Amino acid sequence: MGKKTSTAMMRIAIAGAGGFASLLAQELSRGAYAILVLSTRAHPEFESSYDCQVAVVDYTNLEDLQFVLQGVDLVISTISGAEQLNLIDAARRARVRCFVPSEFEGAINRRPPAGADPFDNDSSTALEQLRHWSQSRQHSMKYTVFSCGVFYERFAPGGLREYNMGITCRIRDQGDYMIDIGDGRAEIPEANPQGRPVYIVMTSAVDVARFVAAAVELGIDTWPREFRMRGTRLTTLRLQEICSEVRGVQFEVITRPYDEIEQWLRYYEQNGDQARWYYMQHLLQTANGRYTFGETNLNDAVEVQPTSFRQWLYDTWGPAQ
Repeated sequence: MGKKTSTAMMRIAIAGAGGFASLLAQELSRGAYAILVLSTRAHPEFESSYDCQVAVVDYTNLEDLQFVLQGVDLVISTISGAEQLNLIDAARRARVRCFVPSEFEGAINRRPPAGADPFDNDSSTALEQLRHWSQSRQHSMKYTVFSCGVFYERFAPGGLREYNMGITCRIRDQGDYMIDIGDGRAEIPEANPQGRPVYIVMTSAVDVARFVAAAVELGIDTWPREFRMRGTRLTTLRLQEICSEVRGVQFEVITRPYDEIEQWLRYYEQNGDQARWYYMQHLLQTANGRYTFGETNLNDAVEVQPTSFRQWLYDTWGPAQ
């Protein structure tokens, strides 16, 4: 293990300038770090609000990326696809010490294998690149994945779009994922392939940013390959019940058996209904356990008390008028 770097000396680059990047900048700016935000356009609000520097970059230009990343200790990515792949390459060339990929969802071992993941968006390629460079004999670059399950904000008024998040996940709007709290409707998977209740791990995006910032305080040399955190773990049925209880209204609920979800997927694929296919695919992935895990290793390691889903729901929606 290498020498631990004083966190006060660290330079941290956040790739992306969306809603989650803003939360990360807000939390990290509370520490004595030099914060650099990478974006494809200027964001003066970051500089004025979080006392950080914004660098306008072209993710297709590796030389420029490498130059911008010189002297950076830690890169936290909130971008995906080809842009992230180029960022990984540039970070390795710039001898960045640790890379956090944009993998803020379920645990790595709960996802479909490479080539079979409908939501991959070059995620498997990025992780393979990071594994390769972490084992390099010359200028190896560590990486750590932060797994948090589903953001609470998927269930917020207006959905992820209202927080400027979820651009590539195809479920940005209110009601795009299982439950429309405003309309009092739910469509949930009834059971997993083994016939057991479907569990889901969830965390507020605000708390995920707090967890990441607290983990940085531990020192990046101590980080494992994966940090797991959670705000709440419950069944999809209980999730719908809590929504109904907090709102004080009876929800219209459709429970989909596993084989019925598979049948609907085939139907939507045959009929070219891409929007409904992706919607149903999210139900299938949830039923397959993509967004659940048991033990966490970050909750007990840092002093962050995450908000429960019930409390978040009450603060965000409250009882129906």
